[in-house]
Amino acid sequence: MSVFEEWKEVQSKKANGKNVDRRFWTDYYKKEEEIYKQILTAKENKIEGTIKELAEKYGVEPYEFIGFVDGIATSLNNDVKDFTEYEEDDQILLDIDFEKLLYNMHLNKAPWLFGLEEWDGIFSKEKQQEIEDKYHYGRTVRKGRKIGRNEPCPCGSGKKYKHCCGRKTA
Repeated sequence: MSVFEEWKEVQSKKANGKNVDRRFWTDYYKKEEEIYKQILTAKENKIEGTIKELAEKYGVEPYEFIGFVDGIATSLNNDVKDFTEYEEDDQILLDIDFEKLLYNMHLNKAPWLFGLEEWDGIFSKEKQQEIEDKYHYGRTVRKGRKIGRNEPCPCGSGKKYKHCCGRKTA
């Protein structure tokens, strides 16, 4: 069984029908936060080793580390899509794009992660705000200016909007 399959199995055992064991996820999120703190403090954007070695380094079980990899995969500069097949002794390289990572933390609504003070050692407050603003900008719905009935049609026909593209068809 791959380490990823073990991770999925543990998750399914912690779920009772539609109810999820909150303690499992609370414990996991604390461990995940500690991994991020270590990575950000060390300014370590390239992490390499076996799944087992890295799990020991960050104080988690191998299946928990592969769960971390699953969560961080979209923030990497390299492709690790075959990580779902990895065994404990397989080598892995995580080339983390810190800017993507911070953006994705906002995207996943994880304030316990994007609010870590360790980010101050990676980005200035201004850069952190710029990344947050980029996240919010992509989520804002903008309406275009409403065209008045008697205004020239925006298609360029020269007709009034109500007699051209704004005409009601029955």
